[in-house]
Amino acid sequence: MIHQTVIEAHNAKHAKDLETDFACLAEKLDRRGVDINELVNRAQGFGVAIPSWGTGTGGTRFARFPGDGEPATILDKLDDCGVIHKLTRSAPSVSLHIPWDKADPTDLLAKAEQHELSFDAMNSNTFQDQPDQAFSYKFGSLSHTDAATRAQAVEHNLECIEIGQKIGSKALTVWVGDGANFPGQTHMGRQFERYLSSMKSIYAGLPEDWRLFSEHKIYEPAFYSTVVQDWGTSLLTAQELGEKAMCLVDLGHHAPNVNIEMIVSRLVRANKLGGFHFNDSKYGDDDLDSGTIDPYRLFLVWNELVDAEDTPGLDLAHMIDQSHNVTDPIESLMVSAIEIQRAYIQASLVDRIALAGYQDENDALMASATLRHAFRTDVDPILAKARQRSGGAISPIAAYRASGYRAQIAASRPKSSGSGGGII
Repeated sequence: MIHQTVIEAHNAKHAKDLETDFACLAEKLDRRGVDINELVNRAQGFGVAIPSWGTGTGGTRFARFPGDGEPATILDKLDDCGVIHKLTRSAPSVSLHIPWDKADPTDLLAKAEQHELSFDAMNSNTFQDQPDQAFSYKFGSLSHTDAATRAQAVEHNLECIEIGQKIGSKALTVWVGDGANFPGQTHMGRQFERYLSSMKSIYAGLPEDWRLFSEHKIYEPAFYSTVVQDWGTSLLTAQELGEKAMCLVDLGHHAPNVNIEMIVSRLVRANKLGGFHFNDSKYGDDDLDSGTIDPYRLFLVWNELVDAEDTPGLDLAHMIDQSHNVTDPIESLMVSAIEIQRAYIQASLVDRIALAGYQDENDALMASATLRHAFRTDVDPILAKARQRSGGAISPIAAYRASGYRAQIAASRPKSSGSGGGII
């Protein structure tokens, strides 16, 4: 693992430049009436969950090209997640995917404690068949026409809850690939009713202090119609299930040009916004690194979240969900965690009193300029100072590469072979 002395030696090389940049930004913000140290405190208090599956190399329908040192077990994945948090100090939790990450809960807790990690929402998997299951999900899971197949899918989700209780998780995320590839293949109304019935059975098994997240996706792997295809269906589901059911918004699960920040606003109003899967996309659900394509949209989403952060009962789960096909997954996840944190701090810089005034006066130009002013503020010194004060690396990527961690694990972990496709 990366020893703290490696981080300290790295920081010593960059501390002087950081102090200069930090003092310069502090002076600029002071002229705007902003206390830079309050923003550092906000950055230190921020955390986003790492998806366990994100620590491995992703793939497309056509191929997967694994890198060196691929994690072979969930304990390997937790080691990698520990490195991400150690260097960024902004990724304190991990989201597990069952059955991919099944292991002895005692071992999971011990490994998490070793790395100062906790466990975020559990994720079920009924979009692919497992070797030991009796019924296939080829034609659906929670919405399947066969009652026994639906019961199997429900039981799997209840098992995820049971595992989650043993490791301190407090939520279950349910995403299904159910739908149709041809017009007429399914009766859309009856299919949705079967899905709702199954979800009610899962909801009934929730512990009192747990939440159930309904995640929508416009397409894939069902290319004609998807059972939970947009936020409207997700909202209907959450409202019908009960107060512990919430909507989870994945930034890549929308049609092109959809106004995601408006969806955020509507779900906040409905008291049904539960959390996010952060990523970015260019064409479809590409699951690219957060902020690589449209950092302004990420900022606008956070603008709505910061605006609503005093809403009673709002308790959001934040998680990265992306695929790394050509990069070192640890590096991509660190960059994404920092970009998400960046958007949060930039949104915290919005002059909300001025913005409200321009909105009341219908001054579109100045209202928009107020948002851009916050977005264009270089908050790098704030993020770096937050990492430094929390014991992380001023420059996480540079520190990671200098540590030689990837070469170390490549030497000790079995080499992973490529496979013929499989989007994750």
